[in-house]
Parts: sequence; C-alpha cells; structure tokens
Amino acid sequence: MTDSPLLRNDAGTARERAADEPVGGLDLEVAIGRNVRELRNQYGLTVAELATRIGISKAMLSKIENAQTSCSLGTLAALAGGLDVPVTSLFRGADKERPSSFVPAGGGTAIVRDGSQAGHEYQLLGSLRGEHRRLECLQVTLTVKSETYPLFQHPGTEFIYMLEGQMDYAHGRSVHRLTPGDSLQMDGEGAHGPADLIELPIRFLSVIAFPDTVAPHR
Repeated sequence: MTDSPLLRNDAGTARERAADEPVGGLDLEVAIGRNVRELRNQYGLTVAELATRIGISKAMLSKIENAQTSCSLGTLAALAGGLDVPVTSLFRGADKERPSSFVPAGGGTAIVRDGSQAGHEYQLLGSLRGEHRRLECLQVTLTVKSETYPLFQHPGTEFIYMLEGQMDYAHGRSVHRLTPGDSLQMDGEGAHGPADLIELPIRFLSVIAFPDTVAPHR
C-alpha cells in the first residue's frame, strides 16, 4: 500500500490491488463503476443525491464509481432500482475484449520510413488500432551521419525517449539537445526531426498517438 495517490487521467480509475488478486477480476468493477456514473449523470444526479436515494453513503458510491470496491448483490439491486434500469445494464462492456501488443526483445518488425534513405533504422514495437485512437511505437536507431536529415509532420502527438547517444532534435523553431533519459513530447503537425547527430550510435523510442480518423503517414 502507498500513501501517495495513484496517477490516472481524467476518465480513468486507479486502485490498490492485493498481490494475489487477479488483474482480470477488476474489469467487472470498472464496468459497473463506469455505467453507474454514466447513468447518474444522465439523470442529472449528484453522488450525494443518488447515495441518499439508494441508502448507501456518499463515500461508498464514490468508491463504486471509481472501481475501488466490489458491490454486493444487494447494492447492485439497489443501484439498478435507484437508476430505474435492469441489473444486467450495470455490467455493460465488462466482457469486451481489450487489445494488447507484446513484442519480445529483438522481435520488432523492421519497417521503411522517409529516414531510411539517410541510414536510419525503424523497428515497429507495437501498433494498436483501438476504438478511439491509433498508437504507433517505434525504436529508431541512427548510426550514420548525413548531410541531410528527414523532417516529419503528421497529425497527433509524438513522444520521444532517448535510450543511447546524443542528438539535437528540432521541432518548429526550437532545437533540443537529447541525451539518455531525456524525453520530448510534441505536436506532430510541427515540422520535426534530427538536426545534428552528436554521439553515435543513437537509439530512441518514438510513440505516436494519432487522432481518431487519421491513418499514420511518415
């Protein structure tokens, strides 16, 4: 257990898990919490108002919505009654398959990008085509200095994490000196790419999150 809060985004949940508790078992609690919150908001009810309506504490309802506790059958029935929906509607989405992509060390697929002509190597570490976004993960290796370097522009956001070597990386009018452990997050619409290779070989991770309706192109 930890006293510090767990990181999460605005739409996500976070909770502590016992070492022997299966991770997959949390899916049901997450689905219930999400559905309860959505239904409560549809009715225009606050957490306190719904908690009073069904006879539980505000703190307990908050934990249910944030998947921080398991619901008893009695509580599920009360929630369904208070929201005027069948109990089964609270489980919506719990059985949906969530994709993942595992690539063992050295198992990434070599791909061709604009920078390949300049001696850059690109290894695809994973690419998810999710319901709301497409995520592309590359390991880029630079081993040869060149008179010219490619500039990229693409929709979405790119994150770079330096693993080895040193380089100056340009984004728009800015140039950043990147060394191992440094990271750079940027708007992909701005022209970006290596400006100078300081210490070879250079390896870095590039993670690109593309908008919903745009296919990646580099």
